[in-house]
Amino acid sequence: MAARAGVSRATASRVVNGSTRVAPQIREAVTRAVEELGYVPNQAARSLVTQRSDSIALVFPEPATRVFSDDPTFAGIIRGVSLELEKADKQLVLMLTDMAGGYQRVERYATNGHVDGVVIASMHGTDPLPGVLARHGVPVVCSGRPSVPSSLPYVDMDNVGGARRAVRHLVERGRRRIAAIAGPQDMIAGIDRLTGYREVLHDSDRRSIIAVGDFTRDSGTAAMRQLLADDPEIDAVFVASDLMALGAMHALRQAGRRVPDDVAVVGFDDIPAASYTEPPLTTVRQPTLEMGRRLARMVLGQEEGTQVVLPTELVVRGSTTP
Repeated sequence: MAARAGVSRATASRVVNGSTRVAPQIREAVTRAVEELGYVPNQAARSLVTQRSDSIALVFPEPATRVFSDDPTFAGIIRGVSLELEKADKQLVLMLTDMAGGYQRVERYATNGHVDGVVIASMHGTDPLPGVLARHGVPVVCSGRPSVPSSLPYVDMDNVGGARRAVRHLVERGRRRIAAIAGPQDMIAGIDRLTGYREVLHDSDRRSIIAVGDFTRDSGTAAMRQLLADDPEIDAVFVASDLMALGAMHALRQAGRRVPDDVAVVGFDDIPAASYTEPPLTTVRQPTLEMGRRLARMVLGQEEGTQVVLPTELVVRGSTTP
């Protein structure tokens, strides 16, 4: 390969291993020789020379049954991260930490140099893993703002703003008794969406009526039943995820309540199924694919800024407009 390019073996090696200390014309000659000869670098040898693995870990502190469920949020993040890593010629390593010893396994794997960075795709409470990895010098980026003040890089959605727009929409539609099905209160998305709901009700001098779910369809059904038992006069509900909203609409149908005539429903996420409910679900659209892309670019050092909040958008459909 070096002979074909007309350079020394050392120079060819530097080009193959990604060194920037090579003139553009020489890099082009070596790259052309690589393509002509069909040369495939030995990944293990390359890692030893460059001290890089060319791999990024995407970590989910979630059960596999949730990551690979009918919730498309995680799928959108995985796809976005994968697209950016493919462009950068990097490999994706998917890791779950819900089983015993999962955190220690990720810590060992990352700090031993098996990956060049870590994206943590779901944060619960004061998760210690990001701080531990950062202290070891591992580049780490969080999906969602950490629940305590931190200098850690993150990409988040405007969950408070999205919830405010959703609940304000219900107020503007003349709804008086507006309940909420909140998400888990150890996750920043659950906390922020409930904050947005509470702020609008406080501003409009309305009482908060709250049940808590876990972002699953079944929990939405159970929470809606609880809300109807606690306050049968509810005429609207803001639900912190579309899957929970689907469960809530199921519970309303079982209780003989019409949507939106008796109870208006707003979700959050804009999953594909939201357009196919009966009636179609009003919801807050969040750009999960873009979040995945930005997370990947940030951990690769290609993103301007280290704390990014992406906009959300209210999508009005039939579940709030009779």
